[in-house]
Amino acid sequence: MLYNDFKELSLSRLGFGLMRLPLNEDKTINKEETFKMVDYAMNHGINYFDTAYPYHEGDSELVIGEALSRYERDTFCLATKYPGHQTNTSYNPAEIFEDQLKKCKVDYFDFYLLHNVCEKSIDTYLDERWNIIPYFIEMRKQGKIKHLGFSSHAGIDCLKDFLNKWGDEMEFCQIQFNYLDYTLQKGKEKLEILEKCNIPVWVMEPLRGGKLANLDESLAKKLDGRNPAAEAFRFIASFPNIKVILSGMSTYSQMVDNVATFENYEPMNKEEADVLLEIAEDLKQGVPCTACRYCVNNCPMGLDIPALLNAYNDIAVNKSAFTPAMYLQALPEDKRPTACVGCGACAMACPQKIDIPKAMSEMADLMPQLPDWDAICKERNIKAREKMLARQKSN
Repeated sequence: MLYNDFKELSLSRLGFGLMRLPLNEDKTINKEETFKMVDYAMNHGINYFDTAYPYHEGDSELVIGEALSRYERDTFCLATKYPGHQTNTSYNPAEIFEDQLKKCKVDYFDFYLLHNVCEKSIDTYLDERWNIIPYFIEMRKQGKIKHLGFSSHAGIDCLKDFLNKWGDEMEFCQIQFNYLDYTLQKGKEKLEILEKCNIPVWVMEPLRGGKLANLDESLAKKLDGRNPAAEAFRFIASFPNIKVILSGMSTYSQMVDNVATFENYEPMNKEEADVLLEIAEDLKQGVPCTACRYCVNNCPMGLDIPALLNAYNDIAVNKSAFTPAMYLQALPEDKRPTACVGCGACAMACPQKIDIPKAMSEMADLMPQLPDWDAICKERNIKAREKMLARQKSN
């Protein structure tokens, strides 16, 4: 197993993400299979486990707490997250945090994250009424949190705003990063911003929900027989500031395959990386926007057209993708694609000759079909909270 040094720790470069655990027919977590995967991970050098309050409606923390309680506490690192990204009328970080400690059967968390600091949640995290970030800084002082960080699906501007306010207190950041999102979701720029802030990076969605592990035959041929999933991992591992790569493994065979990749790791050369970036371009099905922003100066509605076109391209890859839906739903009504008046001034200024009004119209039609991530997160939070209250009542 490959390892990276982080302060006093040696972290396995492959981490076990606990958002997509194996399920029974009734959609509950298959504990027997999960325990088997945890045992394989521990026996093969994985020492980083990543869960969160809403994963599996709150049951992910319970199951991993039970699974890891069979091991000495200093043999693994456990990470979980505070759900400030979920829409509520009020926020009580202490109540959630104390419940998470009990569920996970630990006295402290090695790593604790603010869950998904983004355009929809940043105001909640920065709202002094809720005392969210100061509370977790205090928990770190008390030793109940060893290392404090945040995860984020935010755009560049939102990421910078948060770092300007709280970057000095954040020890690590977890972002979506893979060879497709290296350009599609500006992963390259985000990585550079975090490096300048001396903040190490953790990676989520290394395989884009499995999309990069299951390439079309025509694209897979470009790899000359190499394993698509392994190549995706090798690409990410080539960046020195990336310390942990989290894989949301759902089956024992995925665990075995991924461990083998990191046990037999070979650094990726430029030629191999270029092949993956070429495949990334083939996967994109949108418009060739270069974000020159000539269009913006001509838009009477003041739309951020490059950002909207970037979301359009992301949706073209996957209509159920989290990030573009979240971004679009966070925008005020007068800044969404539906606000486009179709005047064509943007298209006239576009060096790439993109039919921008057509793209805006298509995206406006697609928006009602996108997953309502705010409602999904709220539902997950309600179910997780109901289970928390039931546990408190039973105790």
